[in-house]
Amino acid sequence: MTFWGFGMNFMLRMNLNIAIVSMVRPITVKDGLKSEYYENHSLLQNTSHLTDSNTDNGNGFEWDEHQQNIAKGSFFWLHMVLQIPGGLLAQKFGAKSIFGYSNGLVALLTCVIPVSAKFNFNALILIRILQGLIAGLAWPSMQAMTGKWIPPHERSRFVSAYLGTSVGTAVTYIVCGYLMDWLGWESVFYITGLIGLVWHICWTYLVYDSPRVHPNITEKELKYIENSLGNSIVKNVSSSTPWKSILTSLPLIVNIISQIGYNWGMYTISLQAPTYFKFVLGFNLKQTGIWSGVPHLFLWPFSFSFGCLCDYLIQAKIMSITKVRKLACVFSNIVHGLFILTFAYSGCNETFVIFNLVCAVVVSGAISSGALPGIVDLAPNFAGVLQGINGTIVIFCISISPYIVGLITYQQQTIEQWKKVFIVSAAFCSLTGIAFLIFGSSKLQKWNNEEQKDVKEIQPIV
Repeated sequence: MTFWGFGMNFMLRMNLNIAIVSMVRPITVKDGLKSEYYENHSLLQNTSHLTDSNTDNGNGFEWDEHQQNIAKGSFFWLHMVLQIPGGLLAQKFGAKSIFGYSNGLVALLTCVIPVSAKFNFNALILIRILQGLIAGLAWPSMQAMTGKWIPPHERSRFVSAYLGTSVGTAVTYIVCGYLMDWLGWESVFYITGLIGLVWHICWTYLVYDSPRVHPNITEKELKYIENSLGNSIVKNVSSSTPWKSILTSLPLIVNIISQIGYNWGMYTISLQAPTYFKFVLGFNLKQTGIWSGVPHLFLWPFSFSFGCLCDYLIQAKIMSITKVRKLACVFSNIVHGLFILTFAYSGCNETFVIFNLVCAVVVSGAISSGALPGIVDLAPNFAGVLQGINGTIVIFCISISPYIVGLITYQQQTIEQWKKVFIVSAAFCSLTGIAFLIFGSSKLQKWNNEEQKDVKEIQPIV
């Protein structure tokens, strides 16, 4: 349920990125805005490659690059506002309700997008802002639940379920490309919204906040989980949150910095790939959907496999938790950034473009064994609050990305301009990863439980 919950969460935030290539009036040579595709390909004469029944009718919205990127980025404008409250609410009322209702309300608002877009551009932006605000509750609440359910030596594997986001993105891009071609762009929002509502009903009846309150758990499994968690989880956590210790924690600060870099790179290629394929490389709707989505299909299998390896290294005491998290960061940030860099220099070579995009997306899956579970490692009792702080800062930073892309590519849909976009992303992603390698730590922090006197790195109890 966590896997599909995050998959649906990203389906609802990413659907506009693919739908917008059908919603807007296409950029053509007669508009005076040549794309690099037209300048470098002999296929200009082969108009069948570039035509789509639902986009070339001239009836699309006349939104320029700046407006399109405002529409893409507006989801994130207030996304950070409820991140910290989301962690606090999950800590107080339980993650089940917060995560469930957050995704359910976003799904309901998704069904309103077609009407709002046709009514007014600002109405669309308002709906997207509301979606982003409400969705901000989801991630921190799930970290709180992870801290209560998952033993330390199983976290890498379990947190890979968070990357159901990749499958949600892949399914959205691939399926919605066909939906737009068959039923029009409106169907994208109606169908994804309905899927979200179905998930919400299932989550409500199948999920419980902790092993202790689950009605069907066996005594053996309950003891296994509670013994594995040991004294890192306090059953009745004090309502007092050690804010000063949290905000001055160097391991937390470095963890957040690494996640800013990872998310900047990942969101840039995820948000912008459909536009890049459509208006720069000249792909049609189906091709745009397929090649924007296919890379994300391979992300989760890599994430889970890498998570199994990392959990083995921890359980067999081959590497400490801190070293495992840093190993994962090498892939999720540094190698990820290098593939984004080679993507930037791929030019009009479609095969090379797709190869580098697939590799960049796939290796980013190591985040589920790196900084992401590293948040829980630091303080399981306050994992929701820590993720809230992390989400607030990360989302604020990456919300700037679509705006910057819009400025760089405004009326200049050329490979040279897009190269600048991807070079910045690659550098930011890799440098923040290096910072985590130098200063990062996953040791249990003493402020996780003030009564704990013997503070040491969590060791798995089997």
